Amino acid sequence: MGQGPLSGLKVVEFAGIGPGPFCGMLLSDLGADVVRIDRKGQGRASPADITSRGRRSVGLDLKNPAAIETCLKLMEGADAVFEGFRPGVMERLGLGPDVALARNPKLVYGRMTGWGQFGPYANAAGHDMNYIAITGALHAIGTGDKPVPPLNLVGDFGGGALYLAFGLLAGVINARETGKGQVIDCAMSDGAASLMAMFYGFKAGGIWKEQRRSNLLDGGAHFYDTYQCSDGKWVSIGSIEPQFYALLLEKTGINDPDFSAQMDRGRWDSLREKLAHVIAQKTQDEWTQIMGATDVCFAPVLDLDEAPKHPHNAARQTFLDVEGVIQPAPAPRFSATPGAIQGPPPAIGAHDRQALGDWGFSTAEIDALQSAGALAG
Repeated sequence: MGQGPLSGLKVVEFAGIGPGPFCGMLLSDLGADVVRIDRKGQGRASPADITSRGRRSVGLDLKNPAAIETCLKLMEGADAVFEGFRPGVMERLGLGPDVALARNPKLVYGRMTGWGQFGPYANAAGHDMNYIAITGALHAIGTGDKPVPPLNLVGDFGGGALYLAFGLLAGVINARETGKGQVIDCAMSDGAASLMAMFYGFKAGGIWKEQRRSNLLDGGAHFYDTYQCSDGKWVSIGSIEPQFYALLLEKTGINDPDFSAQMDRGRWDSLREKLAHVIAQKTQDEWTQIMGATDVCFAPVLDLDEAPKHPHNAARQTFLDVEGVIQPAPAPRFSATPGAIQGPPPAIGAHDRQALGDWGFSTAEIDALQSAGALAG
């Protein structure tokens, strides 16, 4: 049994890339028993493959009918299953939701795609940037000159993996109450659109301009932006509320009366230039000593080497060292049933016998699968 609030939850994951593995990591970190179905020839065992941590791997040759039957039997004993293939792939394998739900009516079947299971783009290839482009999110993020992809945090992980995990757990709760499973159509484009809810509200309220860097939260305001210090490093300032803004002026020593017009959009550019000049007089460390852990709403902008060493992150053990690989700890935190990294990233088929045995397969059945060439691990 895994450690965490999802201990006892049984999940089948069909190996994929991007948001699928991240969703599996989230569920595993909170204690779910996640068995990953790996295909022959896909090697994964590096400690650096962080999003594959904590699972057990069963390697199956999905061209083998015995392997397909094995997948269906695993689904019979699962609370949830999820896959990240293009629409129709699982159906062609004989593993689509109709077949799976016929075998296990309480199964929650998660489908992770960029565009969703239907719509004009449903069968087209794409990546994170494309999925968020049609939602308004990419247009709103970037410089005044061009949109800039925000890593793959908004589509793959925010709009994809997190919504898939949320949907799977909601579906399991419903299935336990009603006895009926269902299909979760999780499109990254849908999730990214959902994440934009507040900004569509701003638009409807007349307080959002389509021009980038002209709004309160997109770097348009001088009091909500990043600034370069004398050492070339950067700091973030988010002094929106009047009392926080007043503290910013106090801590920076600014007494220019022009800064009293905080919400005058027409002055934001000129005030940004003045604030940039002030910030450029000191190093990042000096500004951190002056404004860190205060109500200025300030934090240094750290790179991936620096972030795990920051005192706040260190105090909370936000990052862990596992086999020499620095990686984020499980989140969120639970007071009574804390999650944990359940194990390292597995090699393909590392748990063929153990996982199948734990999920109800007899030794004879496992031997037969091996003899038939169904096990690819």
